Formats: sequence, C-alpha cells, structure tokens
Amino acid sequence: MASVLAVVAFGSCAAACFGAMQFVVSTLMFRRAPGVHELAASAVQEDCSGPEVSVLIPARNEAERIAKLLQSVLSSRGVQLEVCVLDDESTDGTAEIVGRFAVADSRVRLLRGVRMPGGWNGKQHACWQLAQSARYTELVFLDADVELSSDALVRTVELRRNLGVSLLSGFPRQLTVSLGESLLIPLIHVILLCFLPFPLMRWSRMPGASAGCGQFFAAERAGYLQTGGHSGIRDSRHDGVMLPRLYRRAGLKTDIFDASDLATCRMYQSLSETWQGLLKNATEGFARWPALPMITLVMAAAFVFPPMLMVVGAVGQLPEDARRAVAIGLLCGYLPRVICCLRYDRAWLGALLHPVAVVLFLAIQWTAWVDQKRGRAVQWRQRSYETLSS
Repeated sequence: MASVLAVVAFGSCAAACFGAMQFVVSTLMFRRAPGVHELAASAVQEDCSGPEVSVLIPARNEAERIAKLLQSVLSSRGVQLEVCVLDDESTDGTAEIVGRFAVADSRVRLLRGVRMPGGWNGKQHACWQLAQSARYTELVFLDADVELSSDALVRTVELRRNLGVSLLSGFPRQLTVSLGESLLIPLIHVILLCFLPFPLMRWSRMPGASAGCGQFFAAERAGYLQTGGHSGIRDSRHDGVMLPRLYRRAGLKTDIFDASDLATCRMYQSLSETWQGLLKNATEGFARWPALPMITLVMAAAFVFPPMLMVVGAVGQLPEDARRAVAIGLLCGYLPRVICCLRYDRAWLGALLHPVAVVLFLAIQWTAWVDQKRGRAVQWRQRSYETLSS
C-alpha cells in the first residue's frame, strides 16, 4: 500500500509542478491592453475622432443587467460609437429598457430578433444578426452581464490592431458572491493559465491551441465575414472555444488578453445556475473523448491528490522523499489558485476549498458527457438544444 501511495505522491508532484511552471509562463504572456498613457494622446480625448466601433450585444431576458452595461458602454472615451442590442424574444422588459436608452441617445439601436431557425444556437443567431446590422468595421461583441471601463473600447481596439490579429478576446474580472460562484468561476483563469500552451496559442495558428472568452470579443469585419463569423459555429453553445478555432482553420490569427482592468462580469448567481451554465457547453470543451479522462487524471493529480493524502493521514505512511513530494505538490497545486485570487477575483473561500472546486468541475464534465451519450437535451435561456451522442 505504501508503495502505491508513493507512486501517487510522486505523480501528483510532477503534475502539480508542470501546472505551476505552465502557469508562470502563461502569466508572463497573458498581458493587459496598453494603458491610456501609452496610447496617442488624441486617441483618448472625448471630443476627437477615434476608431469607429460597433458594440454588439445579444440580449434575451436581461432586464436586470442591460442598463448597467449600456451605461458603461455609453461612457466610453476615444471612439466613435454605435451600440446595437438585439432583443432575442425577451419576455421580461429587456426591449423596453433598451428602447428608453435609444430614445435618449442616438448611438443606441434596438434590433428585434427574428425567430431562430433550426440548427442554430440562440446566442450565435443573435450575434450573426447583429453583425449584419453593424455600421462600422470594428466589431465588439459583449455579453449582457459585462460592464466596461470608459477606456476599454479604445484600448481593446488599439491592442487588436497592434497585435495584427483578426479576432481578440478579453477575459474580464469575474465577480463572485455566492459560494458556488466562488468555487467554480475562478477556475476559468486557473485552467486557462495552467493548461493552455500560450506559446503555441500566440505564435501558431493551430486550432487546438486557441482560446477565447465569449463574454468579450473584438473583431474586424473583413475577417469576420471571411470566416462566416457566428454563422460558422451556428450550432455551438461555446463561442469562446469554437469562434477562435473557426478563425484559425481559415488561416487567421487570434489572441487573448487580460481584460480584468477593463471589464467585469458576474456570470451566474448561485451554485445551481453556475452548474447549469458550465454544463451547457462542457461537451465543446473538456467533456469529449479522449480529452475527458486525460484532463480528469491531470487535474486530480495536480490539485486533488496532494491535499487528499494530507487529509486522510496517508503521508505518515510514506518515506521521507515521498512526503516531500506531497508537500511540493500541495504548494504547487494551490499556488495558481492563490495568485489568481489575488489578481482577479478575491474569492478566498473558494481558493481555500480549491480541491473541492476541482472535483465539482470534473463532476460537471462527466455529467455533460453522460448526458450527451444519453441524448439528453441541454436547457438554457428557456430553450432546449438537442445533443448528439458520439
């Protein structure tokens, strides 16, 4: 038994150290957009001509959130702006709120979505309609639960242009309130920085090395139309993963950046909503074969096994070098979560319960895979999406 535990200890240490080293490399490459002081002075003056930007917002039953987003976008400096909101068959007064903004400010346009055809996902259909109506060449897609700083748009557009990429995605600061949110939402940054090969993402066009956050995309119109944009991923529920892959398959460059100083987002508001939100698009992320067993083994080894060995008292049965391996694994497994907590979310209780969060995350992935194999429909935003077993 002790020999088996020793193998687990050394394997866990190796996995945790690999994740920590990858985290350091990725963190160095995951940079923020240039600050206002780094841009040309004329680019951030309220009364100057700047980049022409169409902000495109799909909205379905977003009455509780849409006003804050619109207020933040309309306070933008350094850009010529239009804000298009597509009301996607809302039943909660979303259209009325946007309509009042449109009356008060000519930069706001309310679009009425047409009925969604078969074979489409609701968000992708809404975003495609928005893109067809956009007047400007710079397109910025935002989820309705995002809020921007006044310099977010000009800095994002300038970064996309400076990088020379057709699609740029920002990762906002994630706001967490409930325990369920604090456990699971911060894993977005942990997984991104521990497991995405940033050098391949930045210096190649490999579709599998791409990443994105569906909450915040910036694109130039020519590349968007060349790839088909959201119409090219019409049945997807996870544009954060699938849209960058679409671009790369077309030979175009994509990139990501740290938008935590430009944008905030509260994705979900409870454990059950967080569970369902992550479950709906898991099969386009990790919940696929053979990725699922591989990521389960790696994440369990790096983040779960070292504290488990400590908790069950198994460390006392190990030789000295294996005990040191457990201690190193425990440190390297917690380090990314603690640094992300300091830098992005301040979800300290979730960080303390990091192994529990990882177990919950893996449970979501396996649940999604089982549901797909059984052909269960995915429910989201009062719509049902069929899944295909594979």
